[in-house]
Amino acid sequence: MFRRRSNSHQDHESNEVYAESKVEELKRAIGPLSGRNLKYCTDACLKRYMKARNWNVEKSKKMLEDTLNWRSTYKPEEIRWHEVAAVGETGYMYRANFHDKQGRTVLISRPGLQKTSKSVETQIKHAVYLFENVMHNLQPGQEQMTVLMEFTGWSLTCVPVKLARELIFILQNHYPERLAVAFLYNPPRIFEAFWKIIKYFMDAKTFEKIKFVYPKNKDSVELMKSYLDDENLPKEFGGKGIILKYNHEEFSRLMVQDDLKSAAFWGSEAQVAPYLDCNGATSI
Repeated sequence: MFRRRSNSHQDHESNEVYAESKVEELKRAIGPLSGRNLKYCTDACLKRYMKARNWNVEKSKKMLEDTLNWRSTYKPEEIRWHEVAAVGETGYMYRANFHDKQGRTVLISRPGLQKTSKSVETQIKHAVYLFENVMHNLQPGQEQMTVLMEFTGWSLTCVPVKLARELIFILQNHYPERLAVAFLYNPPRIFEAFWKIIKYFMDAKTFEKIKFVYPKNKDSVELMKSYLDDENLPKEFGGKGIILKYNHEEFSRLMVQDDLKSAAFWGSEAQVAPYLDCNGATSI
């Protein structure tokens, strides 16, 4: 018994040593960094890129360089809530006020509430803002998020294929290993046609993290509840938590405060605008 436990410990140590050596290889391959690139490329970050490309240094280097180029032009860290608040006013996507059992940040997605009148580019910007926000609100020792998706009101017109394709590309190529799992709860039958299209945009690693949950399928429900406490899980997902009720003003005030933290972290000069609620009161 003790020998088996010792071997397991040695295997863990060997894996850690291997990972550290590959991260050092990647560091040498990408060369000196400065400014925000240096701040972005922590050892943990490099490890995620290596893991996403199965520890292949050249492929990881290419992936990381593509992300750094994207970040230098798109500047996701400079997006502020006042730029995307109107997109999120229906509450179709937002950061939850609870975590999963591992302490991961939870992102709620309700695509049936999505406004199709907003441009694809604007909706992508809103999603990227939330990805960045989630990363800045991870608990110590956590690097990933859990996604809960609920389909009330969903139809084929809610989410354009172009939007889904772009978001999948951004998430798996510029936020590698940030998604722990995504639970798609009780999607309508018509979703199958949409899924048959968008699943081909996913790489194998992302595809494996997508879990369909149906109330009458005990195994799928138990899998979801192995990640989330029943007391936290909203009633819309079959849990004992509160009924989902998005408060845009409350969430906006929270995002403005997070914008200040993000600006301080990145040393950004992007303006953080105060939030003006429906009564004309401001908060910052």
